[in-house]
Amino acid sequence: MKTKELTFLQREEISRLLLTGISYAEIGKQIGKSKSCISREISRYGMNRFSYRAFFAEQSAKINKRKTGRKRKLDYDLELRAVVTDWLRLKWSPEQIAERLKSEYPERKDMRIAPETIYSYLYVHPKQKLRKELLACLRRQRKVRKKRKKVDDYVEKRGKIPNMVSIDDRPQEVDDRVIPGHWEGDLILGIRQTSAIGTLTERTTRVTILTPIKSNDAETVRKAFAREMNKIPTELRQSLTYDQGREMKQHELFSKKTKVKVYFAHKSSPWERGTNENTNGLIRQYFPRGTDFNNVSRRELKKVQAELNDRPRKCLGFKKPIEVFNKLLQ
Repeated sequence: MKTKELTFLQREEISRLLLTGISYAEIGKQIGKSKSCISREISRYGMNRFSYRAFFAEQSAKINKRKTGRKRKLDYDLELRAVVTDWLRLKWSPEQIAERLKSEYPERKDMRIAPETIYSYLYVHPKQKLRKELLACLRRQRKVRKKRKKVDDYVEKRGKIPNMVSIDDRPQEVDDRVIPGHWEGDLILGIRQTSAIGTLTERTTRVTILTPIKSNDAETVRKAFAREMNKIPTELRQSLTYDQGREMKQHELFSKKTKVKVYFAHKSSPWERGTNENTNGLIRQYFPRGTDFNNVSRRELKKVQAELNDRPRKCLGFKKPIEVFNKLLQ
């Protein structure tokens, strides 16, 4: 009965026949294997016709077999696998999962796993349907960077906002992230820019607030953001940093209604609102480009908000934003 694997006796025969100078095809015929099988066998271990030795090939084959036959931790640890897959479905990264396990199960060494082990499990999962589902939960990054628009075009399209206060005038305490209550905001536009949601992110705790925006005109945006801001305790709403989008033209009225000072980032400088920009990337996992936000209910939006705030963050020592924020309220 033929088997895929070569035996030690077959390897010895290959070694002996190579010394006679006959072709790989002829060697294959004599031991009942194909020409390509012989070729792969000889080249697989970095050998050639003159250096091939049966003993070393046999030892290398045994080592490779042990490596490929080894089960991964998530293959046999059902409890750990259930926790990992549940958290993946919440769109937690493998690093967040690995670190959070330490705090959720401090006394259990069996509930430990490296992020790379999770990635390895996902990419070699035999069940294509489950693999596809779980890989879709990972945060995606563009492989090709989009060409950026010219600054002049950006200014022309967006226009100017009256009485803007530059980010340069923002207090140093905001940059240091020592005192909570300083927020960053933005809009995420839907398909054909006909729908949108508003995003607010607190710089110290990374707590995120999502709000539906029926229209991205200045009045609608101002009222939507003010409504959400006024739900927050006064001591935790000190300032808001925004880009120079025309939807924030009513920033002075917004500040009057909320007591929140608005600062504007420089043109085409999203890194000056890096906390919010990063959060928007996380939100895109739930609402990819092309989403029509007119079809997204407030309830669904708030569910995503809750998941984001319940997601451990590396910058917080893998604590959850809602945990850090609630601690400030005590």
